[in-house]
Amino acid sequence: MKKLVLFFTLVLSLSMILSACAPAATEAPATEAPAEVATEAPPAEPFRVAVVMPSAINDLAFSQSMYDALLRVQGEMGGEAAFEIVYSESMFVVDDAAAAIRDYASQGFDLVIAHGSQYGSSVQEIAPDFPETSFAWGTTVDTFDQPNIFAYEAASQEGGYVNGFLAATLTTSKTIGVIGPIETGDAKLYVDGFKAGALESDPTVTVNVNYIGSFSDVALAAEAASTHISAGADVLTGTAQMVVGAIGKAEEASTPVYWFGTQSNQTSLAPRIVVASQVYHWEVVLTEMIGLIQDGTLGGQSFVINLENGGEVIEYNEAFLLYPDFKELGDLVVSGILDGTYTITLP
Repeated sequence: MKKLVLFFTLVLSLSMILSACAPAATEAPATEAPAEVATEAPPAEPFRVAVVMPSAINDLAFSQSMYDALLRVQGEMGGEAAFEIVYSESMFVVDDAAAAIRDYASQGFDLVIAHGSQYGSSVQEIAPDFPETSFAWGTTVDTFDQPNIFAYEAASQEGGYVNGFLAATLTTSKTIGVIGPIETGDAKLYVDGFKAGALESDPTVTVNVNYIGSFSDVALAAEAASTHISAGADVLTGTAQMVVGAIGKAEEASTPVYWFGTQSNQTSLAPRIVVASQVYHWEVVLTEMIGLIQDGTLGGQSFVINLENGGEVIEYNEAFLLYPDFKELGDLVVSGILDGTYTITLP
């Protein structure tokens, strides 16, 4: 009997030991719902602009004024990822320019700019074939009544007036020479405004104007400048990309012949003789166009840059000996144009 009790006691003790050593039962971890994978919105497509220009993007004149403006817009809109620019430069052959305009439109650019009055008929013909593409051309205010054509122009007579006013105070020979390209668009406005400003400043000066019949013929511009200098001109001005030839002749002159520029800042061409330049800031109207396009208006409006809206700015050569006095006088003339003290009367 004692042995039986001992046996059951051992069995019970062994059972208790085994129970203590057995691993405790664990609950399976709760299965968590898979986290949602964050999906990024696809990057926005850049606004795409193509521009066709009659001369080089570094001509320090008409074409560069547009290219520089597009770069400024690109910077304001966030860089290349947000604003794409492509260009065709030195498109002085109109048929070649027309082919480039059509090609860009077929590639789906948001805005195709034909930067030259000589491209008007091409834009008028091509735009109806691409109703979802915006076109812009200048300098003009004519949209051809097309819903996808913008037009833009510079009130260049305003900066021309300022330059002419200053030029008349600088000349000692009382003779000023003007080299114009073709008598149209912002070129004619500038020449007429310059002459009006010079005569307002000093009615006794003589302003000789010579249109050479070309926007790009540097040799003809140089020849015209030489003719003006031979006739006694000690101040010159001119407009369009051909003026590099004229500025070169002014810089070579044995006695000082000063230069007033337009479209782009031309100081770097001849820092010794350039006094001031009317500089175009096309971004003032480009941003308006782009906003309209993004809101669904593809054209049908025209725009003008001028002194009031900041699309034209007089920039002075700070190395010019009389810079402080000329800037002060120029600022007064600009104020007079804006408040109506000076009225620009064009022929």
